[in-house]
Amino acid sequence: MLTDDLLNALKAAQQQVNTLVLGKAQEVRLAFVALLSDGHLLIEDLPGLGKTTLAHSLAATLGLGFQRVQFTSDLLPSDIIGVSVYDAQSRKFEFHPGPVFAHVLLADEINRAPPRTQSALLEAMAEHQVSIDGSTHRLPEPFFVIATQNPLDLAGTYPLPDSQLDRFLLRLSLGYPGRDAERALLAGSDRRGLIAQAQPVLDAAQVVRLRQAARAVHASDALVDYVQALVERSRHHGGVRVGLSPRAGIALLHAARAYALLLGRRHVLPEDVQALFAAVASHRLVPESEAGDSPALAKAILHAVPVD
Repeated sequence: MLTDDLLNALKAAQQQVNTLVLGKAQEVRLAFVALLSDGHLLIEDLPGLGKTTLAHSLAATLGLGFQRVQFTSDLLPSDIIGVSVYDAQSRKFEFHPGPVFAHVLLADEINRAPPRTQSALLEAMAEHQVSIDGSTHRLPEPFFVIATQNPLDLAGTYPLPDSQLDRFLLRLSLGYPGRDAERALLAGSDRRGLIAQAQPVLDAAQVVRLRQAARAVHASDALVDYVQALVERSRHHGGVRVGLSPRAGIALLHAARAYALLLGRRHVLPEDVQALFAAVASHRLVPESEAGDSPALAKAILHAVPVD
């Protein structure tokens, strides 16, 4: 049951992250949408714009077990999920869990690792478990992956496979800060020091309850029809080679429910879907040409579908 205390804690958590990541209120809200939707978050932008700061701020505020993995070209799948080591005394293999066994995993610069290593996260993100040597190991609940990546035109990057991209509920970019926010960053305290001093506002049990509350937010038949119309339009829109899958439609509905909850509502409005569509859809759309602009296509699809 969603209590006033829990809602107040959720508001306080957002406020704390906004004091650590200045001038990015909508991006912070989207990060909380990914968390409450039981999804994962991909932050793509140039180096130095606060991707890792946002991830660290979320982890500090949520009060959850946190692990960070710096993805590099020589990173192996076992460096993420763990490895089985033979114990001579017991004469059997013992599993040594990797950093993926955490509530919050920061996959920093995920596209600097080759595809084989990137795909080591697929099962964890989709099933909240990892399988190794015929055994399945459950991950802690809640489990939340925050991945950062640099634009693909930078040196030393590998494109994420479509199957990997589809596991991220949202993709967002932070962009350059506004003038006032940048001035406050330049004149203020070091962000790392502030994050280190931040106290947890939520805990694991509260996050699970908030996820349950988000799933219970009402979406009318007309709202579901609107989401379906957007998904269908994406499959026939000019400039799109591969449109949105049913999974993308489900992700959009889950995200819209969480967005409504964050705004204090128990029902979803078309405006919630519109606010989220580009973040949910753009990384799942495949343009007809390599020069195609997925965010622009997502906006065009949104404008092409009327709200009945």
